[in-house]
Amino acid sequence: QVQLVESGGGLVQAGGSLRLSCAASGRTLSDYFMGWFRQAPGKEREFVARISRSGANTYYADSVKGRFTISRNNAKNTVSLQMNSLKPEDTAVYYCAAAEVAGSYNYWGQGTQVTVSS
Repeated sequence: QVQLVESGGGLVQAGGSLRLSCAASGRTLSDYFMGWFRQAPGKEREFVARISRSGANTYYADSVKGRFTISRNNAKNTVSLQMNSLKPEDTAVYYCAAAEVAGSYNYWGQGTQVTVSS
């Protein structure tokens, strides 16, 4: 199994930026598709971004497209989410997830809180 730990969350003003990181241990990260999800209070968990094993292919939710960038460094066993032009509606707990098969996320981190003030 792979263990995932997110970091980089915090409080930022609208229009600002944050970079979230996900560190993996236990397994080689290159074996997994990786994704970022988020959940705000009272709302369902939603997909944010995903990246293929090699990092060649990425996909984003329409709500973050053009503002967020997912990337991975398999040599360092890390995945990142660069978040720019943050909006209050981006406020949520952000989770890193790993999938052995595309679309099936079996492993999840503990989450990191992102709060965007207006």
